[in-house]
Amino acid sequence: MQEFEERITQHDKARWLTLSLAQQMGNIGSEVSRAFRWQEKGNREQAMKALNRGLELFDLTLADARYGFSRKKEISRARESLNGYFFSEERKEGKEAFQKYFDAFAREANGQRARAM
Repeated sequence: MQEFEERITQHDKARWLTLSLAQQMGNIGSEVSRAFRWQEKGNREQAMKALNRGLELFDLTLADARYGFSRKKEISRARESLNGYFFSEERKEGKEAFQKYFDAFAREANGQRARAM
């Protein structure tokens, strides 16, 4: 994860903080989807790179001062569940549950974009 952290500039962090929660979570979902696709193809290295990018984006979202305790608690639980999926033998959530969760944010972000036009 260190490699990805070094690539994130202050400008990137500042821009991330201008995104809505739906946009942030939708972007995280894109990385999670990439991780799942690489995992399905048997490419663990690329899957871990995508997962690490997603986890870093989770961390940036958790650092966003706009969100209170309850919101951060949900974000933390999603991050923890994702970690559990990839690193635990006892998977409580399936890949489909993650896709459904993140797709809801992506749909909301698309709706926000459409309403802004």
